[in-house]
Amino acid sequence: MSGRLMLESHEEFPCTAVEMSPGDVVFSCEARPSANERVIAYIENLGRIEGNVIGVTADGFYMSINATDRKREKLAAQLTWLANKHELGLPEDRRHDRLTPRITRTEIVLDDGRKYPCKIVDLSLSGAAIDIEIRPALGTPVMLGNMRGRIVRHFIEGVAIEFASVQSRESLRAFL
Repeated sequence: MSGRLMLESHEEFPCTAVEMSPGDVVFSCEARPSANERVIAYIENLGRIEGNVIGVTADGFYMSINATDRKREKLAAQLTWLANKHELGLPEDRRHDRLTPRITRTEIVLDDGRKYPCKIVDLSLSGAAIDIEIRPALGTPVMLGNMRGRIVRHFIEGVAIEFASVQSRESLRAFL
């Protein structure tokens, strides 16, 4: 799975996750971080992971993944689905690919003008998952940036927003 990663020095590199489990990952890339260095990676179809380098290989490195039990469970489910979807002929279960935003800290605005800080977990042309402490009722109209939407689902970390209309990639550039 392709992606990008950032080292402690803030240098960014394209990367490929060659092997992965909910506990560790082997990357193929030009980066050669030091043992124990903290790395943040954005992996296509999985999102953000972070961890510490365990060792360096001839064409990359491997690292442990620092995550909560809940995040590891979610990662295990995503990896299982990705591993099996082609063998079982499973269709993509989402209308639009998920994008990993570079800017994750933002706010939602309710119709009455109240603003709440939040963190974008993932973003697509049709909606977003956000990590937020409040749980507006299902159907509540909200603004995320300049995109109007409504709350369609609650989950442990926050809520899912469905945009009122499918966005263009250009309209999402502020978050990418």
